[in-house]
Amino acid sequence: MLLEKLEAIHNRFKEVSQLIADPEVIADMKRYIQLNKEYKDLEEIVEAYKEYKNVLDNIKSSKEILATEKDEEFREMAKFELEDLNTKQRVLEEKIKLMLVPSDPQDGKNAIVEIRAGTGGDEAAIFAGDLFRMYTKFCEKQGWKTEVVDMNEGTSGGFKEVVFNVSGNKVYGIMKYESGVHRVQRVPQTETQGRVHTSAATVAVLPEADEFDIDLKMNDVRKDTYCSSGPGGQSVNTTYSAVRLTHIPTGIVVTCQDQKSQIKNFEKALKVLRTRLFDMEYKKYLDEIASQRKTMVSTGDRSAKIRTYNYPQGRVTDHRIALTLYNLSAIMDGEIYEIIDALQVAENAEKLKEGVA
Repeated sequence: MLLEKLEAIHNRFKEVSQLIADPEVIADMKRYIQLNKEYKDLEEIVEAYKEYKNVLDNIKSSKEILATEKDEEFREMAKFELEDLNTKQRVLEEKIKLMLVPSDPQDGKNAIVEIRAGTGGDEAAIFAGDLFRMYTKFCEKQGWKTEVVDMNEGTSGGFKEVVFNVSGNKVYGIMKYESGVHRVQRVPQTETQGRVHTSAATVAVLPEADEFDIDLKMNDVRKDTYCSSGPGGQSVNTTYSAVRLTHIPTGIVVTCQDQKSQIKNFEKALKVLRTRLFDMEYKKYLDEIASQRKTMVSTGDRSAKIRTYNYPQGRVTDHRIALTLYNLSAIMDGEIYEIIDALQVAENAEKLKEGVA
């Protein structure tokens, strides 16, 4: 029963409220951070529970008035109030059911986004640049902060690869739907006969790992420094500010040359390395839930073709939910929330259908 579930959550919320004030818990930073996160996650549901309980109490009072009151005017007022309260109850129940759908435990995190040019040569690099612009515009609209970690520019513009951090409220929970292969169909700037080409770029959105998520031993990390370089390989500066980190046990390599300071580049590279190591474990979780849910829209499979941007027809199609929109220019200008919203609705509907809520 919904009310019983909510009462159990309310009891847990009260318990967590007491725990985060306990000096022993405060002394254990990892546990303190975890409990604080749980407190924030439960707070919204508890507020909805209080509102729901208040509506149920008022429904009970209105029914009592109808059962005992003789005055017709009072009875009429109680009837109107009961109708209004019944509507509120239905709306709140739907809202609460969605809130009770188990969310990805990483949804509240910041994200690291990696865009890589795929098939299509120079045109794929230009398209990767277009996607980077689309995401930075989208993040701007959300009030999120973006910060480039590393980039490898294409010979005719755009990027062969670009990696950037996104920080803000529940970034990963929104951006995760962008992981996968994005295809573009258009006439490239280099095409002389006006033929439409298909190119691709891969987007990987990773939940940013903090120091408590992964136990990274610095003895396992080799650090190399070198001069930052720009387009065409020319040196940007003569100091060894660029950093390359190699995680010896896994062979993962991370580079960062965005900042003029070696220390800042090292900190950024370390954050990405920690995230990629965390992602190896996290991907197992994604694969597990993807195997249980055939049409789940956010999966660990980053090789899946998820979206096509067709310039001649001015349309964008998301293949996961068969959604086609004819506002390509607005989408490329960062207006992607309609797509993400539709993907979230589809995923939540699927979870609800399974009866997990």
